[in-house]
Amino acid sequence: MIEGVIVKNLKKYEDARGWLAEIWRRDESVGRPEESGYEPAMGYVSVTRPGTVRGPHEHVRQSDAFVFLGPGSFELHLWDRREGSATKGERVRLETGEGNPVMVIVPPGVVHGYKCVSETDAWCINLPDRLYGGDGKKEEVDEIRWEEDPESPYKID
Repeated sequence: MIEGVIVKNLKKYEDARGWLAEIWRRDESVGRPEESGYEPAMGYVSVTRPGTVRGPHEHVRQSDAFVFLGPGSFELHLWDRREGSATKGERVRLETGEGNPVMVIVPPGVVHGYKCVSETDAWCINLPDRLYGGDGKKEEVDEIRWEEDPESPYKID
């Protein structure tokens, strides 16, 4: 795995009503900011259509916590671009979602993107540790968008 990326397997608690999964608890090691260095600042849900790719992009200061529970499934792609990282240059692909519910925390400098690989729409929850566009959306967005570069070495097929 790429240095600094945290993968937390999630458990779905099912009963006759459906299911529930705890995605964030500050009393768990992955949820303790003093241990993980991570604390969410906001949260949102996105739906991705079958065959659609989101990203790849990276952040200079922001970490993202992606929660892939289903419905649907994704291929998550990660590339480590960080100078001084023990895993610089490494690439990882994870199958996530309905069949493998996980939360993945991606630190700054790790390029990330995902593709919906299910035949149905797939859902993702994101809990970034910085506000999109800063307070009141008045700051520059912290993104380096590789998907817009035709020469990008980071492709998701």
